Amino acid sequence: MHLLRVGVLALALSAVPAQAIEPFVIKDIRVEGIQRTEAGTVFSYLPVKVGDTMTDEKASQTLRALFATGFFRDVSIEAEDGVLVVLVQERPSVAQIEFTGLKEFDKETVLKAMNQIGLAEGRIFDKGLLDRAEQELKRQYLSRGRYAASVSTTVTPLERNRVALNFTIDEGDTAKIRQISIIGNQAFSEKDLLKQISLRTPGLLTWYSKADQYSRQKLSADLETLRSYYLDRGYLEFNIDSTQVSITPDKKDIYITVALSEGPKYTVADVKLAGELLLPEADLRKLITLKPGEVFSRARVAESTKAISDRLGNEGYAFANVNAAPDLDKDKRTAAFTFFVDPGRRVYVRRINIAGNNRTRDEVIRREMRQLEGGWFSSEKIANSRTRIDRLGYFTEVNLETPAVQGTTDQVDVNVSIAEKPTGAVLLGAGFGSGEGVILSGSVTQQNIFGSGKHVSIGLNTSKLNTTYALSFTDPYYTVDGISRGFDLYSRKVDASNAGLGDYSTKTIGGAIRFGVPVTELDTINYGLGYERTSISTFADSPLIYLDYVAAFGNKNDAILGTVGWTRDSRDSLIYPTKGTLQRVSGEVGLPGASLNYYKAQYQYQRYQPLTRDYTLMLNGEIGYGAGYNDTSTLPFFKNFYLGGVNSLRGFRVFTVGPKDIQGNPRGGSHKLLGNAEFLFPFPGLQGERSVRMSAFMDTGMTGENYSLNQMRVSAGLGVLWVSPMGPLKISVAAPVRSQPDDRKQIFQFTFGGAF
Repeated sequence: MHLLRVGVLALALSAVPAQAIEPFVIKDIRVEGIQRTEAGTVFSYLPVKVGDTMTDEKASQTLRALFATGFFRDVSIEAEDGVLVVLVQERPSVAQIEFTGLKEFDKETVLKAMNQIGLAEGRIFDKGLLDRAEQELKRQYLSRGRYAASVSTTVTPLERNRVALNFTIDEGDTAKIRQISIIGNQAFSEKDLLKQISLRTPGLLTWYSKADQYSRQKLSADLETLRSYYLDRGYLEFNIDSTQVSITPDKKDIYITVALSEGPKYTVADVKLAGELLLPEADLRKLITLKPGEVFSRARVAESTKAISDRLGNEGYAFANVNAAPDLDKDKRTAAFTFFVDPGRRVYVRRINIAGNNRTRDEVIRREMRQLEGGWFSSEKIANSRTRIDRLGYFTEVNLETPAVQGTTDQVDVNVSIAEKPTGAVLLGAGFGSGEGVILSGSVTQQNIFGSGKHVSIGLNTSKLNTTYALSFTDPYYTVDGISRGFDLYSRKVDASNAGLGDYSTKTIGGAIRFGVPVTELDTINYGLGYERTSISTFADSPLIYLDYVAAFGNKNDAILGTVGWTRDSRDSLIYPTKGTLQRVSGEVGLPGASLNYYKAQYQYQRYQPLTRDYTLMLNGEIGYGAGYNDTSTLPFFKNFYLGGVNSLRGFRVFTVGPKDIQGNPRGGSHKLLGNAEFLFPFPGLQGERSVRMSAFMDTGMTGENYSLNQMRVSAGLGVLWVSPMGPLKISVAAPVRSQPDDRKQIFQFTFGGAF
């Protein structure tokens, strides 16, 4: 019997086997010592098989291959009467991972991070991975400002060749920034410069913002902020000479010192264009915001180069390169800039690839593309395509990339990557106020039925005020040109007595057909025709206004409804808008030939203004007016405007703002004014999450028989909007700031939808 045993050292010096082996033909292969690993797994890694001749070289190859798997602590091979015997000692597996003293991080998050580096329950135990996990844990604590944190690990052997790992953690105290010093500044005070950066010494809100905790990334970002601050104010030779970060021996206090050189302040002497100017120079000069005689600003240089690149991109030059080269006159402290333009080759789009649409059909996405295959590349069309796809409302994420086609210099692909969200919802609405109880309503909608982009909605409203059954269908691409067509059928019963709005009820049955005609990328004209019949039930104690209406017009009315409207929507997203405007004009007319002859007109203007990357100001204004258009008609009371509720005037009960009858019941009005101002910001701890954000808002509005600023109600509060996996959730907590004595208030209101 020949014996060959090779250890780790021999493996490292694999050129020489531990002991020469006499060549033999392998009749069989046997594996011994395995407990968890299947014999077939070992065979799959062996570089030899039955029938091969075993030599010293193949023996070394066999040992190397088995050690390389990482499954075994020791491997040896024996030759026994032509049988190759492989003896292995398996590495132990990790049976459990526990933590002692872990408070700063969630256990599941830490386990998931360890799994990514290969350390997890059920895997082979590797001391190298354990050391790596310890170092990663320490690094994470350092990123949280816990410089005194220590991590030690205990490895406990268990039966069946397993081990239990326990990480013992002493998190220590969080180190705080006690002082930030800036030296070398003359043009600006240290106080003004410190306002520009995010790092802070401990203050009133730093327990929440963590701005008093040092991290290298934060400091690097703040240094770049300081650089931009100076360069945008003319200090072209600004430089940060050194940065010193020191920590006290007890690892609790951090001191930061930044030394900088401001240099002289420069003004712009001249601006020139050079290179291959494919467009008229006058057109390109209009894109340059840097002007002679002004103080130098790096932001304006960057803005100008981007504007020229984008303009060339619209002409198909996807890889245009624009650089601004300064020519400094240090004596006069001026700088002349030459914008060198290299458009590169004109590029066209080879193919549009769509990924991530598991439910939505390709055609639904492709018909929103304004950049077409085979056409010249246009950065403007790419941006418009992304916006139009995002505005469909079917996706939580929409990304467009334009990689170059390998092997070519004049082709790119457009890769559209989307993340779908549930587009069907069972919507529930609720409001709660002292003494008012809970009001519920609901509907079932599917905005993207069968992935076709068509909309279906079934309304099932069973609140105390309304009982509504409605069916709505919309095909947004009834024609290939984008003309939409929709149908509506509805039955609505309003029982005002159940909601304390007066002792009367109405029942309306109707239907309509409508069309939408896009006239530009942003503008759509809508028109429709419908019919509805309304029955009014009054009682002896009904408010006089309703009794008088029935006496004059009867308890059964019908109307032939003509509708027309115009919409201009430039918002960048339906789910998480940050910029753009929405304008709507709509009109409704009870046409001659039926008993109701009236008209209603409304206008809405909504604007999203980005303040920073994370903060947005939303302003919304609405005005409405209605009346009868002949001497024998009036605006029916059930067509009045109403305000109040989470979607209009928050802090007031739904539909109750406005005039009251002699019994104190709201009756709406023929005039409406509404204004909303919201400061939108990320939900604390969820920065970058597009599905949820908060707002601080102020609402104002009125309804009545004329426009009266004295009747304007005002409320203010906080709101949350979350497009959750279960559907949209909207919450508001508002307090009326200006109200009337007979107003009905609701401090807390919300709507919630369950998606499917």
